[in-house]
Amino acid sequence: MQQKGARILLVDDEESIKKVVEQALAKEGFQVFYAGDGIEGWQMFQQEKPDLVILDIMLPEKDGFEVLRLIRKESETPVIMLSAKSEIIDKSVGFNLGADDYLTKPFSTIELVLRVKALIRRNIEPPKVNNEVGTVNYQDFSINCKSREVIVRGEKIELTAKEFDLLCFLANNPEQVFTREQLFKHLWDEDYVADLGSISVFVRRIRTKIELEPSKPQYLKTVWGVGYKFSLGA
Repeated sequence: MQQKGARILLVDDEESIKKVVEQALAKEGFQVFYAGDGIEGWQMFQQEKPDLVILDIMLPEKDGFEVLRLIRKESETPVIMLSAKSEIIDKSVGFNLGADDYLTKPFSTIELVLRVKALIRRNIEPPKVNNEVGTVNYQDFSINCKSREVIVRGEKIELTAKEFDLLCFLANNPEQVFTREQLFKHLWDEDYVADLGSISVFVRRIRTKIELEPSKPQYLKTVWGVGYKFSLGA
């Protein structure tokens, strides 16, 4: 799949948002499907199998968080959350449920398009890594950054695009400690560092998927007062 022609599902009950987003994405060659409430959005997701979802939080019938829960039960399709609120609690809830990105209304359509392209690109192209192989194999853990596959204890682990990018980056720089600021800039490629709590949320989600005991992580470790590192030690 190429970025051009990628299928985008927009779920938002505001007509003004619908018009500007549809126009901006269509101009870039994306196919846009629209739903005006949560129930219709979930039905459209099942029917159209989009490559990416833009999902408002405050929706009639079924809110965006509930729609995201349903999506994550069966798919790791990239999801960008939209909200008129800027409270960190909303972002924490969204990221905990598996959102890949978050935009607060009003937002720039240019910024939205850039984030859509970045998420779709991460799904169809191998990420840039700091070695030639882009793979890590250690005991019961294996990550291939080219095929975007993670195998832990013989089981394939499903990660969202941002979760995978974070794990791949840390795994390809073993034992190197990164601050949350550095990780945020790597994930979003932005000089302005906003909600750093989102990094902690992503780390917690990854741990629940790859660690035998998430509260006592073997691989994704916290370096208190500094940040996080990927460890190949016991």
